[in-house]
Amino acid sequence: MNRLERLRFPVEQSCGRIYPEPSHPYRSEFQRDRDRVIHSRAFRRLENKTQVFPAGVSDHFRNRLTHTIEVSQIARTVAAALGLNEDLTEALALAHDIGHPPFAHAGEEELDRQMRRFGDRFDHNLHALRIVESFEHRYVRFPGLNLTFEVREGIVKHSHDFEPGENPALDQYLPGLRPPLEAQLIDLADEIAYNTADLDDGFSAGLFNSEEVCQWVPEFGRRLEEVESQFPGASEREQFQEVLRGLVDWLVSGLVQGTVEAAEAASATSVDGVRAYPGRLVCFTPPTQSTNRALKQFLHHSVYYSEAMVEARRRTAAQIGELFEFWVAHPEKLPEHHVKLLPGSPVHRVVCDYIAGMTDGYFERCFQQTDWRTK
Repeated sequence: MNRLERLRFPVEQSCGRIYPEPSHPYRSEFQRDRDRVIHSRAFRRLENKTQVFPAGVSDHFRNRLTHTIEVSQIARTVAAALGLNEDLTEALALAHDIGHPPFAHAGEEELDRQMRRFGDRFDHNLHALRIVESFEHRYVRFPGLNLTFEVREGIVKHSHDFEPGENPALDQYLPGLRPPLEAQLIDLADEIAYNTADLDDGFSAGLFNSEEVCQWVPEFGRRLEEVESQFPGASEREQFQEVLRGLVDWLVSGLVQGTVEAAEAASATSVDGVRAYPGRLVCFTPPTQSTNRALKQFLHHSVYYSEAMVEARRRTAAQIGELFEFWVAHPEKLPEHHVKLLPGSPVHRVVCDYIAGMTDGYFERCFQQTDWRTK
């Protein structure tokens, strides 16, 4: 298989950190970034943040932390197969979801809806940037984690690009240019991880059976026929797992091959060439892209918008909205540390940041306190 070492981001070409630091004797700059993310409070809080199914439904379903680990494993595998910088890739994969609020996308959508009332927005990638630049307090010499430019750029660019002037707060992160391949691959590694994991968890939750998946995802059906022929005595669960394992491998291989073909077609010869190219070069092959899309459509139909999940999202979104509105109206009821932030930030932003940093469990404890709902 062709490899893309020529497009690997060299750590020695990093633009460095906001606050200069001496180099480490045996860890690269991107390894240090990875370690700083892992040791951050924001990373640990992912353990009690919803991926799809809320805590308490099953001890075996993914949460935001286990999902992040799966993304990291897939992303690093792809980076190694392509000859890219595995350390940069791993740091980005581990950081890619630390800005998520409680209750998954329902929480993000509700916070964004609340912020729009004030002419503002909430985006979990931008919130992740604020976490690593300001909110984490682990060092005496500087705020945040003081990550390298490339990791901070990848946090805000891994899932989409932006143009000059689109967001003035991000002007330092090379608007109009693509991020390195290491950042580009995070989004599709994320898709492989959550599409297959949500399929696994949805099957375990009894939301659908194998035959229903076959109707929506032809590649799944083809593989199921092979497994049934090879292991006729296996249970449906065992056969499902065998198909799923092969599907993950096939999607990852399609991402590797699709990226090699796109890079060759673009005649990309350097990281600068990747940045200047009009579009992204990390992509699936057409067959794997078609299957990835079919998986998304099936999961939206059978899992994300199933009756039980819609009701849970509605309930948690309403609770977030209720608590948000209360604290905006009564900012003195915020914790002391956040009250001290009010002179320098709008109240809606302080409230949003506070809720966004919560775990599901901490939010529920705050919501269940009786003193605020009687005001």
